[in-house]
Amino acid sequence: MSKTGITRHHTEPGLPAPEGRTDWDRVRAMTDEEVVAAAVSDPDAQPMTTEQLARMRRLPDVKALRARLGMTQEQFASTYCLPLGTVRDWEQGRTRPDAPALALLAVIDREPEIVRRALH
Repeated sequence: MSKTGITRHHTEPGLPAPEGRTDWDRVRAMTDEEVVAAAVSDPDAQPMTTEQLARMRRLPDVKALRARLGMTQEQFASTYCLPLGTVRDWEQGRTRPDAPALALLAVIDREPEIVRRALH
């Protein structure tokens, strides 16, 4: 548990949420309106406005892209001429891809074999 009293859990897709002090039956029974009311009442979890959401940029999920291609971090980095440390930093959220890297990742996502052939 952190200094703030918040416990963070990582749940794998398809697995149930971790059990603890949370009354999950009550949470699952909440209506959408009750969920919004609960969020609005929590100053640390305010919903984003439409304007704030519109300004957000969606970052590529490098780990998901690499997994879809069936590659290790080392294979992905080598295949697409990327530094291994950069791939690790992107996947772990330490850094974000810059504009040229975003363009490269978008093309890899759509045409991975063409990019591989072009680079080798």
